Amino acid sequence: MRIAVFAGDGIGPEVTGEAVRVLEKLGLPNLELVEGDVGGAAYRKHGHPLPEATLDIARSADAILFGAVGDFDLDHLERHLRPEQAVLGLRKELGLFANLRPARVFKGLEGLTSLRPEVAQEIDLLIVRELNGDVYFGEKGMRRLEDGRRQGWDMMSYAEDEVRRIAHAGFKAAMTRDKKLCSVDKANVLETSQLWRDVVIEVSKDYPEVELAHMYVDNAAMQLVKNPGQFDVVVTGNLFGDILSDQASMCVGSIGLLASASLAEGSFGLYEPIHGSAPDIAGKGLANPMATILSAAMMLRHSFGLEAEAVRIEEAVAAALADGIKGGDLGGSAGTVEIGDAVLARL
Repeated sequence: MRIAVFAGDGIGPEVTGEAVRVLEKLGLPNLELVEGDVGGAAYRKHGHPLPEATLDIARSADAILFGAVGDFDLDHLERHLRPEQAVLGLRKELGLFANLRPARVFKGLEGLTSLRPEVAQEIDLLIVRELNGDVYFGEKGMRRLEDGRRQGWDMMSYAEDEVRRIAHAGFKAAMTRDKKLCSVDKANVLETSQLWRDVVIEVSKDYPEVELAHMYVDNAAMQLVKNPGQFDVVVTGNLFGDILSDQASMCVGSIGLLASASLAEGSFGLYEPIHGSAPDIAGKGLANPMATILSAAMMLRHSFGLEAEAVRIEEAVAAALADGIKGGDLGGSAGTVEIGDAVLARL
């Protein structure tokens, strides 16, 4: 089990360190952890947010445990040198096309969400987001119009094979849950979304047991706060998925609790918390590491098939929360290491 550990910037090293402690506590056989530099930390050391040495580590690993990237002091750099390009680069180089973001409310936290407790307690959904297409990877630029005005432009596009691949990922995920899939698009105004919807309908014929629904993204955003319990699995594109998954995180109480997996074909994946580098609290021992710990659980499940070990970690996190171990993001006072200790004790 060769795992690349890319801690990154800000609170990344702190939260990743606690997840590593949990993995080591499990006593997994043949566990090998290899560290690499990414993001702003890599730029400061190597002059690039994703140096070739880091890519070599990633290519030789069975999975990646990722912290966070982002450094306000480097926002002046050209876009291709900014810390965030490390994530986009890894997705492209390693073929990480499917992002899985589960969202559910832990028992006892219903009153800490932005929703009424009786609404929040119904949330148990999975957002499947396409990662390699859409405006994030399309052509883009800045230009001058004939009258001298500046204009920024970005190309949104999907090829049918890209949609078909993520649609299969969504349907397969639904088959392991309640067999309900909601495809989110904006087909009423976007040709890209019309193709998306057409291809999803074609793929649905391979999964007759799954109930398929379609929803425009603006309505989906509204329904996430109005009636989130209606969703089981949501499949959508890169831009819409980025927005909706962050919205879902606040519906369950804190982004400090949400894990994610970015999967390639086969079992390889990159696992990371959905939160950023939070430079304002970096180095203070205040960050909640639970999302990173839960990301490690997803890694054991999806890349190594270790379901029992993944469930052990998830139940340990749930037990710690139930016992009142909460970070500042949840209104508590527990620090990063204290939360890690609590999870380890409950393993």
